[in-house]
Amino acid sequence: MGNVLFLNKPDTERSPEQVTKTHYGVLNLEKRKYPRFSVDLPVDYLRVESSTGTVGRAFDFSEGGLLIYFPEQMEIGQRLSIKLFLSMGSKLIPIEILSEVAWVEICVEQDWGEYRTGVKFVDISPEDMAKLKKFLISLSQPPYTR
Repeated sequence: MGNVLFLNKPDTERSPEQVTKTHYGVLNLEKRKYPRFSVDLPVDYLRVESSTGTVGRAFDFSEGGLLIYFPEQMEIGQRLSIKLFLSMGSKLIPIEILSEVAWVEICVEQDWGEYRTGVKFVDISPEDMAKLKKFLISLSQPPYTR
């Protein structure tokens, strides 16, 4: 949970004599290192110790990690080799990332796998990081400027 900050609600329409009580609100400040973006992207992955790949879907994306729905349960700390396909215009640009499972949640009502999983990036080439950053910048732009 983020930091909690109490704010006084400004009251400019009434004089100080008419204001009888202070108003409070709660502000939740995000603690994440990088901003998150909602996406729906295909992901190929394989466990580092395996040679068999499988498919998942990424639904939340940042410069530091992903939210992926997997068809199988992963272990926290598990290393995964991920191939992510970024949509740039009419093209899908692949990038490869070594990642580590940070958390796992069972989510049986989802169409794209039963295991909602957070992964953090461990290693990515400078070229793929440049593609990733360019993609994230494009997501932060209004649609008419892309």
